[in-house]
Amino acid sequence: MKISILAFDLSDNAVGRAELLARLLAPRYEVAVVGPRFGPGLWAPVASSAIEHRSVAARRLPRFLADLPALLRLADGDIIYASKPRPTSYGLALLARRQRRRPLVLDIDDWELGFFYRAGFWGRVGRALNLGNPNGLPWTWLCERLVGAADALTVASRFLERRFGGALVPHVRDTEVWDPARFDPEAARARLGVGRRPLVMFLGTPRAYKGVDDLVDAVGRLGGDVVLALIGVKPATPAARRWASRPFVRIVGEVPFDDVPRYLVAADVVAVPQRATTDTMGQVPAKLFDAMALGRPIVATAVSMIPEILDGCGLVVAAGDVGQLAAALGRLLDDRDAAAALGRRARRRCMAEYGFTAARAQLYPLMEKIAAAVR
Repeated sequence: MKISILAFDLSDNAVGRAELLARLLAPRYEVAVVGPRFGPGLWAPVASSAIEHRSVAARRLPRFLADLPALLRLADGDIIYASKPRPTSYGLALLARRQRRRPLVLDIDDWELGFFYRAGFWGRVGRALNLGNPNGLPWTWLCERLVGAADALTVASRFLERRFGGALVPHVRDTEVWDPARFDPEAARARLGVGRRPLVMFLGTPRAYKGVDDLVDAVGRLGGDVVLALIGVKPATPAARRWASRPFVRIVGEVPFDDVPRYLVAADVVAVPQRATTDTMGQVPAKLFDAMALGRPIVATAVSMIPEILDGCGLVVAAGDVGQLAAALGRLLDDRDAAAALGRRARRRCMAEYGFTAARAQLYPLMEKIAAAVR
């Protein structure tokens, strides 16, 4: 059986969720990640993936309408699995289902309208008037209204489960591959040039709601020889240049997904400093599970279901409180035994609840049920 996973933009970091779903399904099914590409190329961290990615260079409306036939041809699976309720993933999937009469599953890993609502009144007005964007506010609002048209739903957080229903499939990790025993922390630290200095790490795309500004300020308060490594940050951006001006900050650009452990095992503490905004209400950062799988001590903020995930195996502080964040980081850097114990507990929880085995136990029966319904 073939499953077409529709991503809304294969040049964007949101393709990471589609990639995860593909890796979960690949041992049992033929899978491909397909969809439009609004940027120049495939998102760099998945460019070397063994998963098949097929895309069509897409344009703004109204020219996007001329791209539709080629895009719909990509969705040739026996099951169509749309990643995100966006027009260029779920909207295309609805059209493909009508055309091919295939079952449609929708995955929701963010509250998409939350990204628009954070902009405030005039920001929402501007986005509402940006009718040329195929994934603009009016069309995304419509897609959320049509969530119930899917044959089945999967969601990535409790907030999304409460709002939309569906099977809970968090951002999991392959804990057999992401085994800290397979990676060399000393080589990782040498790659970053930090020697024996205490190392705090952030990994991911540094959007404003990720709280990187808070983290830089918090590490700055620690003083001493503590280093902050920001991994996945494009060095040429204004924010990256501002952070890099601080003497304790190291900037590393985007790295291939499968190379992430070779950096992350260097960390003494991994920080996930999400801010509490409408962007993050339904979001659980995938990088939280990266750190858990690799047994890294974690300091994160009390946003979405992070407190549930890290209960007893990480430190959780109030979102936006730089003082609390600095104190928690300092506590783990000062007590390495306690930090290591938290890391071990985090890995055990990841193996039990947030690994590939747990996710496949949800996904495989769902796909078989959907397929059986149309035989």
